[in-house]
Amino acid sequence: MTGISVLITKYISDDPQPGVVECQLVDAYGNEWVFQDKTAVIALGDLDADSNYPQPGGIACEIMKQWEDVNGREIVSVNTERPWGVETLTGASRFDVLRSQIIEI
Repeated sequence: MTGISVLITKYISDDPQPGVVECQLVDAYGNEWVFQDKTAVIALGDLDADSNYPQPGGIACEIMKQWEDVNGREIVSVNTERPWGVETLTGASRFDVLRSQIIEI
């Protein structure tokens, strides 16, 4: 499954199970986006309140389009609404990221 790389910064709560974490995404333009969701959706391994943070994570996404910008960077436009309905705290779900931020989950 295709995803975007994020940095899990903290553990929020044990409820609902298996727990909720907060993570950050810095897009291709340097904008920082904050997500909060279940560890099962974001974490690449088992995490809890006693885990060390930050931790690498990933959010599943759908690739919408790809292009090269004027600086020669490979940009990928993604939508995190699909497949798991993940969005930022402000409700955003579409982002332009660098090709290097695309991972397999």
